[in-house]
Amino acid sequence: MVTVRAQAHTLEAIAAGIVVLASVVFALQVTAVTPLSASTASQHIENQQQASAAGVLDASRENGALDAAVTYWDETNGTLHGTSGGGYTTDAEVERTTLGRMLLDTFEARGVAFNVYFTYTADTGSFARQRFIYRGEPSDNAATAATTVMLYDDDPLYDANETPTDTTVNESTTYDALIPPESSTGLYNVVRVEVVVWRM
Repeated sequence: MVTVRAQAHTLEAIAAGIVVLASVVFALQVTAVTPLSASTASQHIENQQQASAAGVLDASRENGALDAAVTYWDETNGTLHGTSGGGYTTDAEVERTTLGRMLLDTFEARGVAFNVYFTYTADTGSFARQRFIYRGEPSDNAATAATTVMLYDDDPLYDANETPTDTTVNESTTYDALIPPESSTGLYNVVRVEVVVWRM
């Protein structure tokens, strides 16, 4: 009698174990992968950062900050206003332009770094890239947003207050150090403004 009871308890334990194991396997199979799961969290963050950068570029095009940034040139010194070359690196320098302030307002408090580059067609017909804002080497999970600015011969250079001057990009004797003319058709060059963002 004792032996039969012991066997019954053993069988009940095995059956209960099988039920628990089956429940765990079933639960694992029906668990959905959400955007915040470990495997997709990084991509989700990159997508958010890219969308934010694209939003800044769109807004800066609307308020004129994009055009002012591309031609924010000190004709006398042959550099971007307030630099000795190589682009803006510190917060105080980045804040010189409306585009820089917009990027700081959007990303700094969120612990996101950013670079801004100008890419254009060089004299050789190949593409060249200039730093406008440079705040470090991007990480492997950096996101990029870009837009294009059509730069014409009669577009004015902007002074340190982001006010158009009487000197056009084509009349300038030094602006070609930043972006050279690509043709003689009235279209000075096509500039791709690229914002690269990454979590610090």
